[in-house]
Amino acid sequence: MYQKHVIVGNLGSDAEMRYTGSGQAVANFSVAVNRKWTGNDGEQKEETTWYRVAIWGKFAESLTPYLTKGKAVLVEGTKLVARAYANKAGEARTSLELTAETVRLLGGGNGHQAQDAEQDDKPVAPDMDEIAF
Repeated sequence: MYQKHVIVGNLGSDAEMRYTGSGQAVANFSVAVNRKWTGNDGEQKEETTWYRVAIWGKFAESLTPYLTKGKAVLVEGTKLVARAYANKAGEARTSLELTAETVRLLGGGNGHQAQDAEQDDKPVAPDMDEIAF
Protein backbone atom coordinates (compact mmCIF):
# COMPACT_ATOMS: atom_id res chain seq x y z
CA MET A 1 0.00 0.00 0.00
CA TYR A 2 1.13 3.52 -0.74
CA GLN A 3 -0.34 6.93 -0.18
CA LYS A 4 0.86 10.41 -1.07
CA HIS A 5 -0.52 13.72 0.11
CA VAL A 6 -0.13 16.95 -1.82
CA ILE A 7 -1.23 20.27 -0.39
CA VAL A 8 -0.99 23.78 -1.84
CA GLY A 9 -1.53 26.75 0.41
CA ASN A 10 0.01 29.66 2.27
CA LEU A 11 2.24 29.60 5.33
CA GLY A 12 0.45 30.79 8.47
CA SER A 13 3.70 31.84 10.15
CA ASP A 14 7.47 31.71 9.66
CA ALA A 15 8.99 28.22 9.93
CA GLU A 16 10.45 27.43 13.36
CA MET A 17 13.79 25.61 13.40
CA ARG A 18 14.97 23.47 16.33
CA TYR A 19 17.22 20.50 17.00
CA THR A 20 16.37 17.22 18.68
CA GLY A 21 18.43 15.91 21.60
CA SER A 22 20.54 13.91 19.12
CA GLY A 23 21.27 17.02 17.04
CA GLN A 24 18.86 16.29 14.20
CA ALA A 25 17.43 19.48 12.63
CA VAL A 26 13.65 19.80 12.33
CA ALA A 27 11.58 22.73 11.13
CA ASN A 28 7.84 23.11 11.66
CA PHE A 29 5.38 25.40 9.94
CA SER A 30 1.65 25.61 9.32
CA VAL A 31 -0.05 25.75 5.93
CA ALA A 32 -3.57 27.04 5.28
CA VAL A 33 -5.34 25.34 2.38
CA ASN A 34 -8.41 27.25 1.20
CA ARG A 35 -11.34 25.82 -0.70
CA LYS A 36 -13.97 28.07 -2.29
CA TRP A 37 -17.23 27.02 -3.89
CA THR A 38 -20.74 28.20 -4.64
CA GLY A 39 -23.46 26.53 -2.61
CA ASN A 40 -26.80 25.30 -4.02
CA ASP A 41 -28.31 28.59 -2.83
CA GLY A 42 -25.83 30.57 -5.00
CA GLU A 43 -23.94 31.83 -1.95
CA GLN A 44 -20.12 31.88 -2.06
CA LYS A 45 -18.60 29.64 0.59
CA GLU A 46 -15.06 29.20 1.83
CA GLU A 47 -13.37 26.64 4.06
CA THR A 48 -9.80 26.64 5.40
CA THR A 49 -7.98 23.48 6.47
CA TRP A 50 -4.77 23.91 8.49
CA TYR A 51 -1.85 21.46 8.34
CA ARG A 52 1.20 21.30 10.60
CA VAL A 53 4.21 20.37 8.45
CA ALA A 54 7.61 19.02 9.55
CA ILE A 55 10.80 18.91 7.49
CA TRP A 56 13.99 17.23 8.70
CA GLY A 57 17.78 17.32 8.41
CA LYS A 58 19.72 19.42 5.92
CA PHE A 59 16.46 19.87 4.03
CA ALA A 60 15.11 21.80 7.05
CA GLU A 61 18.32 23.78 7.59
CA SER A 62 18.57 24.98 4.00
CA LEU A 63 14.89 25.71 3.36
CA THR A 64 13.78 27.31 6.66
CA PRO A 65 15.02 30.86 5.87
CA TYR A 66 12.72 30.94 2.81
CA LEU A 67 9.59 29.66 4.59
CA THR A 68 8.01 32.92 5.72
CA LYS A 69 4.47 33.86 6.64
CA GLY A 70 2.15 34.26 3.65
CA LYS A 71 4.46 32.45 1.20
CA ALA A 72 2.67 30.09 -1.20
CA VAL A 73 3.98 26.51 -1.08
CA LEU A 74 3.30 23.08 -2.50
CA VAL A 75 4.08 20.30 -0.01
CA GLU A 76 4.24 16.57 -0.73
CA GLY A 77 4.53 13.83 1.88
CA THR A 78 3.58 10.23 2.54
CA LYS A 79 3.03 10.43 6.30
CA LEU A 80 -0.14 12.23 7.41
CA VAL A 81 -1.29 11.87 11.01
CA ALA A 82 -4.57 13.14 12.45
CA ARG A 83 -4.41 13.82 16.18
CA ALA A 84 -7.47 14.45 18.32
CA TYR A 85 -7.29 16.97 21.17
CA ALA A 86 -9.51 19.27 23.23
CA ASN A 87 -9.10 23.04 22.95
CA LYS A 88 -9.13 25.39 25.94
CA ALA A 89 -12.94 25.43 25.91
CA GLY A 90 -13.01 21.62 26.04
CA GLU A 91 -14.23 21.25 22.45
CA ALA A 92 -12.98 18.29 20.41
CA ARG A 93 -10.56 19.27 17.63
CA THR A 94 -8.29 17.50 15.16
CA SER A 95 -4.77 18.44 14.07
CA LEU A 96 -3.41 17.26 10.70
CA GLU A 97 0.36 16.72 10.72
CA LEU A 98 2.28 16.06 7.49
CA THR A 99 5.94 15.04 7.24
CA ALA A 100 7.21 16.66 4.04
CA GLU A 101 9.39 14.95 1.48
CA THR A 102 9.15 17.77 -1.07
CA VAL A 103 8.48 21.47 -0.61
CA ARG A 104 8.12 23.75 -3.63
CA LEU A 105 8.13 27.51 -3.13
CA LEU A 106 5.52 29.06 -5.41
CA GLY A 107 5.07 32.55 -6.79
CA GLY A 108 7.82 35.07 -6.15
CA GLY A 109 6.19 37.96 -7.95
CA ASN A 110 7.53 37.09 -11.40
CA GLY A 111 5.20 34.17 -12.09
CA HIS A 112 7.95 31.54 -11.99
CA GLN A 113 8.18 28.65 -9.58
CA ALA A 114 11.13 28.48 -7.24
CA GLN A 115 13.33 25.41 -7.09
CA ASP A 116 11.78 22.10 -6.10
CA ALA A 117 13.48 20.97 -2.89
CA GLU A 118 13.39 17.27 -2.12
CA GLN A 119 14.50 15.85 1.20
CA ASP A 120 17.84 14.09 0.93
CA ASP A 121 21.46 14.71 1.91
CA LYS A 122 22.24 17.40 -0.66
CA PRO A 123 21.94 21.04 0.42
CA VAL A 124 18.99 22.87 -1.06
CA ALA A 125 18.56 26.59 -1.64
CA PRO A 126 16.17 28.37 -3.99
CA ASP A 127 17.51 29.93 -7.18
CA MET A 128 18.56 33.48 -6.25
CA ASP A 129 16.73 34.83 -9.34
CA GLU A 130 13.48 33.54 -7.82
CA ILE A 131 13.81 35.37 -4.49
CA ALA A 132 12.27 38.84 -4.27
CA PHE A 133 14.52 41.25 -2.38
